[in-house]
Amino acid sequence: MPMSKPRQFALSAAAAVLIGCGSAGGFDVLSPAQAETIRQVLPGAPAAAEPQKLARETAPVIAGGESEVERFCSNIADAARDRRYALQAAELKQLQAEVDSRIKALEAKRSEYETWLKRREVFLARAEEGVVGIYAGMKPDAAAERLAIVDVNLAAAILMKIDSRKASVILNEMDQKAAAKLTGIMASAARRTDPS
Repeated sequence: MPMSKPRQFALSAAAAVLIGCGSAGGFDVLSPAQAETIRQVLPGAPAAAEPQKLARETAPVIAGGESEVERFCSNIADAARDRRYALQAAELKQLQAEVDSRIKALEAKRSEYETWLKRREVFLARAEEGVVGIYAGMKPDAAAERLAIVDVNLAAAILMKIDSRKASVILNEMDQKAAAKLTGIMASAARRTDPS
């Protein structure tokens, strides 16, 4: 009857252990460690114990008191340092290129924003002229009624750009409190120095 492969392996391993024991000193009674080795090889035996760690071999020492490993490390130290510097320089160049590209993108955005800001200022100047013209063409009582509803700062700015005679008539048609508030804002805006 043919044997299974695991059984053949177990038997051959056990035989190798026995031969090793026999060559070491005859077929005496096995020591507990040897018996444990055979038990671990046989099928159904508990898992093998962790093998002993090998002791580290020391490098042969050459003349001058330096090992071959130390000499090798000292020989390649300069080349390794040069390679590390070259890698760092390449990385710095790549980072510089990324920073330069981002600066270019920011400059493009800044010029786009400045163009937009100039167009907005031109539009506001035209709109302001149009609004001032509209209020200047209105009847004083209607203009006073509308300016009382508008934001106080905007109303004061409009009144400052209207002809002074027309502005005085509009202020005359306004409520006293609103006219006083607008007059105060216009007077503080007309000052040459900072009031604070």
